[in-house]
Amino acid sequence: MEQMIREGLLEMGLSLEAAPALAEYGRLLLEKNQVMNLTALREPEQVARLHFLDSAGLFGAADLAGKKVIDIGSGGGFPGLPLRLIEPSIQLTLLDALGKRVTWLSEVTQALGTADVTCIHARAEEQALLPDYREQFDIATSRAVADLRVLAELCLPYVKPGGAFLAMKSVDSEEELSAALRGIQLLGGDMGAAHDYRIPGTDVIHRILVIKKAGPTPKGYPRRWAKIQKAPL
Repeated sequence: MEQMIREGLLEMGLSLEAAPALAEYGRLLLEKNQVMNLTALREPEQVARLHFLDSAGLFGAADLAGKKVIDIGSGGGFPGLPLRLIEPSIQLTLLDALGKRVTWLSEVTQALGTADVTCIHARAEEQALLPDYREQFDIATSRAVADLRVLAELCLPYVKPGGAFLAMKSVDSEEELSAALRGIQLLGGDMGAAHDYRIPGTDVIHRILVIKKAGPTPKGYPRRWAKIQKAPL
């Protein structure tokens, strides 16, 4: 796995120093995945490319060095933890609604020597209402499989004006983006450039939608989860 990661990072023009830590992360992930559902991918090659190198694609969309980053719905830690391992200056927060996942994330960040990563067990729409989290981050990321209208309402409230929400999507996301534009603007966002990239070692092309935070998110957002689901912006 480490060799595949090295080759992929080299192709992407990124530092190779994180390769051993990423390989260890992959080993721990697959080991824990035998008793907990962290990923549907079962092979080291899939984890290396479709999780870690896919996450690394975010470096092509924004300057993350020294930034305060929150990963919403982090699951097994993607994309946030691979980003932190590759760029140690990132101040990272991982947020997930499932307590067992957050417990494991806390354990794995300790094991990988990234104990400064903050792991939070909370619902995104509730945590975003707290003053210590609302509009306190330079960057919010999400790899969650959800409609952009929903993701924007969950993620943009965390981003300070001047920052950005980086949404990881497929290249055929134009219709989804078009439907979400009104809500993005309502939440204080403004659509920036999209960044397409190929995952090294594959023919898979993904897209990162860069949603800039142009102004503050109005009070009252995000709404309760049932309302977000029932009536997306």
